[in-house]
Amino acid sequence: MTKLAVIYYSATGHGTTMAKRVAAAAEAAGAEVRIRPVAETRDPASFAQNPAWTANYHATKDLPAATGEDIVWADAVVFGSPTRFGSPAAQLRDFLDSLGGLWAEGKLADKVYAGFTSSNTLHGGQETTLVSLYLTLMHFGGILVPPGYTDPCKFVDGNPYGASLVSTHDNIEDIGEVTAAALEHLARRVVTIADRLTS
Repeated sequence: MTKLAVIYYSATGHGTTMAKRVAAAAEAAGAEVRIRPVAETRDPASFAQNPAWTANYHATKDLPAATGEDIVWADAVVFGSPTRFGSPAAQLRDFLDSLGGLWAEGKLADKVYAGFTSSNTLHGGQETTLVSLYLTLMHFGGILVPPGYTDPCKFVDGNPYGASLVSTHDNIEDIGEVTAAALEHLARRVVTIADRLTS
């Protein structure tokens, strides 16, 4: 059984919803799943005026936060981050930058990796965010498993690099059928490839 870690940062809750969809699809595909949010590094007072960010912070702050051990445990990891000016959010970047010791020991290598993201606008840097994430994962010695165009849903969402969402303030819980299908396909593909590599 493939062990999959879903490690994500979410500010306003879209990433939390996406991570849950990936985890559910991976479990349905037979994986043992850990879902772990990356700890918020911003002072809650700095986003107190944003109700969605505050609500997501309170909903996730007591969950087990992602650690390097979650990656060591896993056969496969799906990372998630909102797009911040075409790159992963600083919170996820900070988490990745903390993994140098495990990287030096070779403990991040030879695992299956993929990613998902969201942005507030169409063409808002989603592809560059995923490519930027994948550059780090290549340094890990990871095995990248992007979805490509391996399912009809990918010709609808148009993102061969991962799964992505154009977020609004209204779609925190309902991410839409297109994004849901892309996330589920991504999860199944990651689990299928990891199963082949670990069997």
